[in-house]
Amino acid sequence: MSNHSNFAAGWVGGGDHVGTGPDHQVINPATGGVVATTALATAADVDTAVVTARAALGEWAGATPAERSAVLARLAAGMAASSAQLADEEVAQTGKPIRLANEFDVPGCVDNTEFFAGLARNLEGKASAEYSGDHTSSIRREPVGVVGSITPWNYPLQMAVWKVMPALAAGCSVVLKPAELTPLTTLTLARLATEAGLPDGVFNVLTGTGAEVGAAIAGHRGVDVVTFTGSTGVGRQVMSQAAVNGTRVQLELGGKAPFLVFDDADLEAAIHGAVAGSLINSGQDCTAATRAIVARPLYDDFVAGVGELMSKVVVGDPTDPATDMGPLISFPHRDKVSAMVDRARDAGIRVVTGGSVPDGPGAYYTPTLLADVPEHAEVYRDEIFGPVLTVSPFDGDDDGVRRANDTVYGLAASAWTRDLYRAQRASREIRAGCVWINDHIPIISEMPHGGVGASGFGKDMSTYSLDEYLTIKHVMSDITGVPHKPWHRTIFTLPR
Repeated sequence: MSNHSNFAAGWVGGGDHVGTGPDHQVINPATGGVVATTALATAADVDTAVVTARAALGEWAGATPAERSAVLARLAAGMAASSAQLADEEVAQTGKPIRLANEFDVPGCVDNTEFFAGLARNLEGKASAEYSGDHTSSIRREPVGVVGSITPWNYPLQMAVWKVMPALAAGCSVVLKPAELTPLTTLTLARLATEAGLPDGVFNVLTGTGAEVGAAIAGHRGVDVVTFTGSTGVGRQVMSQAAVNGTRVQLELGGKAPFLVFDDADLEAAIHGAVAGSLINSGQDCTAATRAIVARPLYDDFVAGVGELMSKVVVGDPTDPATDMGPLISFPHRDKVSAMVDRARDAGIRVVTGGSVPDGPGAYYTPTLLADVPEHAEVYRDEIFGPVLTVSPFDGDDDGVRRANDTVYGLAASAWTRDLYRAQRASREIRAGCVWINDHIPIISEMPHGGVGASGFGKDMSTYSLDEYLTIKHVMSDITGVPHKPWHRTIFTLPR
């Protein structure tokens, strides 16, 4: 493991910037040991970072698309060359299995950076057009300015890349606050960006708390757009803070993804998909399968199959390639998940497997399956954000789709069926930003990610994400050369 000690408060202006706040220990949730110590930034440091980002904006926004693309391409190469360090840091601060970091997180981030390196050269507006007989119009797409980003702890590197790369491709500068629990890979990303040739001050990272640094970013007059990924409750606070200045906001919030299994589904595929989709990253994923809604003819076999497969999941040391699932992010969060399952058990909900805190160190919780869960139950309605899957039966397609939509969230969903018409109906009628058919979780750089309802609005990834970081300008040019336009006479009388 690389040495993570004595990190500064952030990366402002292309170099270490020591904040004026207290030191903060980054804890390895698998062991409870200290991974690193960072100096927390303050609201005053946010002012410094925003001023720095504003000063650097002109050079970066004025760079050609080819120049911006070249920097991002070098950054992608630098990330690939540092993939072992990035994976090591991600595992140390989150507790996720090294296999997930090596095969999913880091390669996905490199690919996403490469994607936006290419997209940086394809930021066309619209060519001139004559919608008025006296004028020619064109559309410019220009960088929105300084972007304030706040990212979560469940996928620290991935969420930073999703926010930063489209902003940089668009020509914006960035002030980013990672979660104080998991700042290490974001700080490494900033260093790699500087080494790739990104001008000083374009990408600034500040470690700190949401209450101080996050709030200061969201409410800062010098920030032109705020992007946030995290819980729905905090997202509402961010939107309220940004509204004071009329600042644009993009939010990717919580989820309660339905996993809808019709009676003609491939049962084996659905069972494996449910286990993988609910336990990825220890269930700490807004798109994770959390509510299995299963046609009654398949219900008993589905519950038995998922319970058996869950009991075989290897929970253990995240640095061991054989480990399937690591700990949760922290002991307080583990206790929150455990308390929700305990309340469900006390309410009479059947615990098929799991539902306990294992012996030993670390913030671990066993993979858990809850069956026969009623729609009014807390575990059915509220986001658990842990390795817990609920299962409920449904009768008839109408009932299944209704149950899938019976949530305030709308980030992701999946439908499992061999019937083309059922698949099309599910994809049309389920209210979510993404609906998978016969799969759950895969995400690719070319496709948008974002939700509706309590899951937020706006998009990460894909060409659609650039809209969050660009403004649309209409340029209208007179083509007549006539000094006195006919429409002037609607305002006041002019000599002919």
